[in-house]
Amino acid sequence: MSATDLSPVNQPIQQARGLPNAHYNDAAVFTEEKQALLLTQWCGLAVAADVAEPGDAVPVTFMDIPLLLIQDRQGTVRVFQNTCRHRGMILVEAPRKIEGAIRCPYHSWCYSTDGKLVSTPHVGGPGQNTHDGIDRSLLGLIEVRSHIWRDVVWINISGDAPPFETAMKDLISRWAEFDVPLFHGGEDSRFQLKLDCNWKLAVENYCESYHLPWVHPGLNSYSRLEDHYHIEHPGSFSGQGTLVYRQIQTSDGTMFPDFDGLSDVWDKAAEYIAVYPNVLMGVHRDHAFVIVLLPDGPTKTIENIHIYYAADQGDAALRARNTAQWKEVFAEDVFVVEGMQRGRNAPGFDGGRFSPAMDGPTHLFHSWVADQVQSHRTQTKPSE
Repeated sequence: MSATDLSPVNQPIQQARGLPNAHYNDAAVFTEEKQALLLTQWCGLAVAADVAEPGDAVPVTFMDIPLLLIQDRQGTVRVFQNTCRHRGMILVEAPRKIEGAIRCPYHSWCYSTDGKLVSTPHVGGPGQNTHDGIDRSLLGLIEVRSHIWRDVVWINISGDAPPFETAMKDLISRWAEFDVPLFHGGEDSRFQLKLDCNWKLAVENYCESYHLPWVHPGLNSYSRLEDHYHIEHPGSFSGQGTLVYRQIQTSDGTMFPDFDGLSDVWDKAAEYIAVYPNVLMGVHRDHAFVIVLLPDGPTKTIENIHIYYAADQGDAALRARNTAQWKEVFAEDVFVVEGMQRGRNAPGFDGGRFSPAMDGPTHLFHSWVADQVQSHRTQTKPSE
């Protein structure tokens, strides 16, 4: 692969083109983007609700890296590399409760839920469980830098991104009113979509409301295209908002309780933001959701969707209706992102153009990708 020309991407929106096809279907470019966009940034991995109780452990593969999401005995959610420090064996193969220690199935080295190496059977010979050459204090599980915000478990694999509160300060400030307890809706409020497309197409589609009248006619029947506005924050996030949010309710008028302390602007408004690189979030007066995108090579993506409420008790039937409604909306987008993926195999497609009036949020995401990739290329270019 020769380096793709990204200069047309960073032009003003009136002249800009989208990312070249290789950024959607080329394995070498995917590897380059993995370094430039995903391993060095704060990325979404999962949600804390996935490990709701002490001892809960879930293996997650992120960019081919085996990771272990776990809540330790003290109630802290942690992320470790899911490999034994002895011979690199995978420690946990499937979600389960860790009742005692995390035991390697190969030679039975054991780790506490906070990552400490606590047992090394026969390491010094039969019946000798210690050895002067094995310092347990230096051989705990390798922990991945992580932070929890809005229940999302954000990770920084490289370990050198700015502190999360610094990197995300503008978004945290924008949604400060929603800094309240969130309650996951439970098993009926989580679902997964598997997409035959590059992960960036899911971000691009989520950013904009331009497609609403044709792809989401149900939503457009009451929250029209003209009721939406752009959210544009270069280098960090972009998306859309609506001034016409309609709460779901039962036949007798029962609705979900509102989040506490919201200002009147949220009576009808809602916002949907793509947090670069791979987390899609939505907030409403009475519920919120998060979509964590897990890239699976250049042409496949897993979407893990979770819905949250202001209280941990509520109408189960209404919750199920809300989940079904969002499933329908998100499923309506599948043919679009998969169709665009197939379109990227057309050699004459040059990245496309943007509507100066309607595509601003998506153009910002393309510009961010181009900036990060170009910066990575500069840093890794061999010295002359």
